[in-house]
Amino acid sequence: MVDVLIIGSGGAGLTAALAAKKEGASVTIVGKTYPTNSQTTMAQGGMNAALGNVGEDHVSSHIADTIKSAHGLCNEDMVKQMCADAPETIAWLESLGVPFSRLDNGKIGTQTIAQRQMGGASAKRACYAQDYTGLKILHTLYDTCLKEEIDFLDEHYLLNLIIQEDTVKGATFLDIRTGEIKQIHAKSVVMATGGYGSLYHGFTTNAYGSTGDGVAAVLRAGGAVSDMEFIQFHPTALKHSCILISESARGEGGYLVNESGERFVDELKPRDEVARAIFSQMQEEQRVFLDVRHLGEEKLMELLPQEMELCKMHEHVDPAKELIPIKPVAHYTMGGIDVDHALEVNGIKGCFAVGECSNAKVHGANRLGGNSLLEITAFGKLTGKNAYTHAKYASSEPADDTQIQKDTAKIEALFSQEKNMNFYPYREMLGNLFYEKVGIVRENDQLQEALNEVTSIQATQKEMGIADKSPTNNQNLIDFLEFQNALILAPTIISAAIARDESRGAHYKVGFEYEDDALKKHIVLQWKKEETCK
Repeated sequence: MVDVLIIGSGGAGLTAALAAKKEGASVTIVGKTYPTNSQTTMAQGGMNAALGNVGEDHVSSHIADTIKSAHGLCNEDMVKQMCADAPETIAWLESLGVPFSRLDNGKIGTQTIAQRQMGGASAKRACYAQDYTGLKILHTLYDTCLKEEIDFLDEHYLLNLIIQEDTVKGATFLDIRTGEIKQIHAKSVVMATGGYGSLYHGFTTNAYGSTGDGVAAVLRAGGAVSDMEFIQFHPTALKHSCILISESARGEGGYLVNESGERFVDELKPRDEVARAIFSQMQEEQRVFLDVRHLGEEKLMELLPQEMELCKMHEHVDPAKELIPIKPVAHYTMGGIDVDHALEVNGIKGCFAVGECSNAKVHGANRLGGNSLLEITAFGKLTGKNAYTHAKYASSEPADDTQIQKDTAKIEALFSQEKNMNFYPYREMLGNLFYEKVGIVRENDQLQEALNEVTSIQATQKEMGIADKSPTNNQNLIDFLEFQNALILAPTIISAAIARDESRGAHYKVGFEYEDDALKKHIVLQWKKEETCK
């Protein structure tokens, strides 16, 4: 029995693993892909910390900016802890070897780390490594885990948590390579499985696999989820591929213009405001572009080499010479698994959650750019320590085989069933439905239509199945299991959006274009219990 089982091998999971290992825990990290494929690598622009290396800045300003961006829907104590821990977290990452971009200022250590402006920030606060910040952090964390001889199980798909008397005892997995169903016993579990942005299939910067598997597993196991209606739309994705163009492009001085060449918004406003401004232009049938030509090719290649290459590869434009066609798409999910101040899941003892799958009440209604990498590392360390503290006093008696028997029977049934309606068109339908009716601007009538359509798809689901009956390396099976999780989460998002008759941050509703103090609360959902506000 392992002390700490970490599900998810992105930045949050790797950080938690290192923290737990340092405390003396036995640790296993399980991921459905490989760490280098994680969503962390898509966080390009930077990581916030009030170092004050490029102009005056203070932790108090970072706290104030985060609370303002969250539109008050946050736990201020958690925000203060995250922001106060930021300088130390940057120092820790530097000590591991993260190659941050540097200032030639004659100083040493973290005082030489370059910082840039991000939307909604009152100072140049985001520490960066060109426009590969998340990638560089992820690779450094992974290298460190390998040095620490932490065990990895890659290509293992999470099926369910094992729960006894409201306490987690481990989890069941499908070994993608062999088709074997496995049960891993653990004294504590850390969920670091990422967000659910891929419900907006075809309209998201996220990888296909960001379907909220961990969030759905917690919901099935009796844990709580909260703030599911808050989905951040990034203003600048490439128009035809939805590939992310980092906020750093605007932070370095890029303009947003319509086809008439007019700038129509302050590019460094919070993401929800910029996304709505672009959406408004699109509603007027105006094409929208990101313009970085004035920055010059030399500066672009120095600071934004990845953005340059992505534009050439996916949009066939040269940003040094041409306008970049963009549109806003789903990018980050503020809601997720409801956790307390220790990052322990409300409703499941010994189960912790960190990163985008978790709602630690720091992002509220709209995440501040640059705070995602901070959250996964600052809170990742905290989660790893807390998980091992629980493990030290947890029972070492393993769970029975009830859950693995259920999961084995379910997978076998999928292979044996004759009704195999193709589910892929329904996955496309769900993505279109969410972008059009549960998107940047919402209306109650459209939300209700979306809920009815999701209910209809759920009813049809019993006719769906897999065409590929191979037990090994079956991507068709994984896609279907992910789609089932998406259908579990879809109604939680829509029902919470219907209940929130106001406009707050990323949730903007026609007819309710104001913030209602009576709704300055978290909408919490827990199966077998009534939906509540707190």
